Parts: sequence; structure tokens; C-alpha cells
Amino acid sequence: MLTGAYRDNYKDTEYDPRRWGLPIGAVYSLGDRLIRVWSRFRDCFKTKTRDTSDYALTYLRGMLSMERKRNFVNIARRVIGMDDDGQNLQQFMSDSPWSAQGVFDRIQAEIIHRDELQGGMLTLDESGDEKAGDKSAGAGRQYLGRIGKVDMGQVGVALGYYQANVWAMVDAELFLPENWFDEAHKELRERWHIPADRTFQSKPNVGIDLIRKAKANGLPFEVVGCDALYGQSSRFRAALEDEGLIYMADIPSDIMVYLTKPVVGIPDAEAGKKGRPPSRPQVLSEDKPVQVKEVVNQPDFTLQPIQIRHSERGPLIYESFARRVWTVTEQGIVREEWLFIRREADGDFSYSLSNAGSDTPLARLALWRCERYFAERIFQDAKSEGGWDELVARKYRAWMHHTALDALALWFIAETKLDWAQAYPRDPDLARQLEVEVLPALSMANVREMLKAVMPLDQLSPEQAIQIVIQHLVNRSHSTRSRLKTKRSNIHNLKRSI
Repeated sequence: MLTGAYRDNYKDTEYDPRRWGLPIGAVYSLGDRLIRVWSRFRDCFKTKTRDTSDYALTYLRGMLSMERKRNFVNIARRVIGMDDDGQNLQQFMSDSPWSAQGVFDRIQAEIIHRDELQGGMLTLDESGDEKAGDKSAGAGRQYLGRIGKVDMGQVGVALGYYQANVWAMVDAELFLPENWFDEAHKELRERWHIPADRTFQSKPNVGIDLIRKAKANGLPFEVVGCDALYGQSSRFRAALEDEGLIYMADIPSDIMVYLTKPVVGIPDAEAGKKGRPPSRPQVLSEDKPVQVKEVVNQPDFTLQPIQIRHSERGPLIYESFARRVWTVTEQGIVREEWLFIRREADGDFSYSLSNAGSDTPLARLALWRCERYFAERIFQDAKSEGGWDELVARKYRAWMHHTALDALALWFIAETKLDWAQAYPRDPDLARQLEVEVLPALSMANVREMLKAVMPLDQLSPEQAIQIVIQHLVNRSHSTRSRLKTKRSNIHNLKRSI
């Protein structure tokens, strides 16, 4: 309970935790809540022969309670004890065959059973992280959106889910560049536990597979949102439509569209002309395509201010425009879509295509486009708060396990926010008292701060810190001794052969 001084100082003021929906009892039980979430997922971490699920809880605690350097050794020492060298935790994460997909499927199942989360947005995006070399699973020179250029790194394709002001990662897959399936990588594929039946897939194809799994699981999403990497692919958009799914897909400004419906067919062979007759569909009408960035110069282009929602910074309003356009696939299929254009804060325009019905209001399209923002929030929280980008391991299985547990950490936060909002509603007069329209939402950083208070990690004494440093130095010395011994042996063998 609150101490007397605390009650006297903050009762009924803007600092009263009960007015913010943060009663002290709920905060004290936050550690128990984490254990309950882990317990519901515990069977996901078991194998046919062993139950090492306790390490999943260890890893979750480390990810949620530590601020940096959340590697296997550091997590084991901080959560289990300074004498733990992290070997068992590393084996659990890198080699144990427990199913990361089982964790994702369970997260989706729990979302399905939450009434307030029905009809959300499914977001598809990717995240890349730099790597020092090309030996980690999937590592290679490829575009890394985080740094905005091609560099050595790993890229993960991930599905997010957003509804009711909460967001979660619901599935993910490590992208494997095409060269990882050549003969030179065969040994690494086996050593790093890359599934034997895995074949090369482009990122859009990886994304389609993830979306199809979510649909098959019954995840209750209304629309799929994605960035331009995926949206620019007419095959990707057509595949979503074939699945009966609505999309709001960002596209580059140079994508070509038709402003009137073109006539497409196979042209008749010209009389007297030698060679094979035409066999591929072509645009037969006089219609000419234009780049979407040219649409802003059309006479009918008129931006309308659309208020999306109230935010902490005031009403969120975007100037928006939409019109029907037509695109032609490589197979000659003519598809009618919405072209949605939005003026960004810097004055530039962004462009999206959607297969929503022709009667879809502009406000609805604008809302869907804005909800894609939460795909970025998922990655921000997963990395800055969950340590998704701090993995130091080479194996495919380690990447999948690490990502699944990071997703579970995000779901723990999302569920906490949902449950607390229902059980402990905020004082409606608080916003008026603070003279704001919307009170700030509880963040992942906020929940982590409270969790660290009720599930504190042991702090190292100076003596313990010294011992860890010495152990590290001894281990490095042993490694150096081993390399020198091997080097001397090789030199000796070389001299003998001479």
C-alpha cells in the first residue's frame, strides 16, 4: 500500500497514481503478471525430451529489465547469478529445437480472444541490422533501411498488429539472400540450423506467406498495410486480393498508373510481317500511363484536410486526396485501385494504392494510411526497449528464438496496457486539469520502469565486477594460448614436411 506520506502528498493531485490508472497494487503484481504470461506460453519452450522453459523466463526478464548488452552471458549473470557462464542459456536459444512459430501462433490466438482487438490492421515491414561479417545466418550485402544504404547485415521480415492503441509483433521470418542457397553455403546452412526444406524467396513472397498464415489462424484484421518495398510489386498486391484481403500499400512516386481504364489484349498479327505473331498482352487503346507523382498536376487534384484522431500533440490532421486509377500486371490483367496521396509535414507527398471498394470514404483510406505508423512503433519498441537488435549469435535458430521472445515481451506490454485500461480507468477530469485533449499513453518504457522496481536484478558489487573482468581476461588468454599452440603446431608440421 502507499505510505502515509505518499498518500498525503499526492492524493487527488495530478500526481495521484490512481488518477492515472496506476494503483500501487497493480504495480506490485507486475512481476506476477509476467510469470503468468510466461506460464501460458511455457509449453512452447519444451522439446520432446526436455523442459528448459525456465530459460525463457530468464531471457524475458533480461530483455525487459536490462538496458543494454543483453547477450546470453550478461542476461544469465544478471538474472540467474554471477557464477553462471551463460552456456545453458545459449544452448536454449541457439540449439534447442523449441518452436519459435509456436510462440507467434500463441500470440495470435490470444489476440483472437480479445474482443477489443477485433478488426485491427496487419502491418508488414522489415528491419535490418548491421553485421561485422557474412557468417551469421542470412548475412550479406543488402539494403538496410535502418541506415538507409546497402551494407553487410541481416534483414528480418515481420508482421505487426495494431488495434485499440496497442501494438504487437505477431510473426517474423529471417530473410535469406539467394546466394545462401548455393553450394558454397551448404555447410553453413546445416551448421546454423536453417531448415532443409527452405528455398529462396523474395521479401514480398516471405511477406505473403506470413500473411497467409495469419489469415489461416483467424487473426481478426481488417486491412493489410505495407511499405513501398512490398507495395510496388503488382504481384504482391494481386496475391493479397486473391486472398480476399484489403490492402493499403505505400508505393514509390514513379509507379505508373492509368487515369482511364485501358483496353488490354493480344494485338492481331500484321499482314505480311515476318516472324512470330504477338503472344503477350499489350495496351491496345490510346491510353497512356503516368507516374503517380504527376497526378498532383491533374485538374481534379484537390487536397482535403482529414482529421484522423486526437493525439497528445492535438488533432492529427492530414491533407489527403484519392482517385480511382488502373494498373496493368505483367500478365496483362487490368486492376482498378485507389491512388491515395497525402501531404506530409515537410510538404512532400506520399503515395499509396488500395484495392478497397469504390465506395470507401476518403477518411477511411486516410485512417488506414496513418495506422501504418504503428509498424514503425513495433520495431522501435522491439529494439530500443526489448533489445531485438542486440542479438550476438550466428545461428538461424537463435535469430528466430530471440525474435519470438522479443515478440512475447511486446505482447506482455500490450496485454498489460489493455487490462489496466479496463480495470483501472483514468480520471476523466485529469486531462481538463492538465489542459490537454488526450492524456499521454502508457509506453513500453513506462511499464519496464515499474517492472524493474518489483523484479529487480541483482547489482554487482565491485568485487564481483572485478571477478567477471578477470574471468573474461582469463578466457581471452586461454583462447590466445589455444591459437598460438595451433599456430606453433602448424609451423612445426610445415618444417617437418620441408
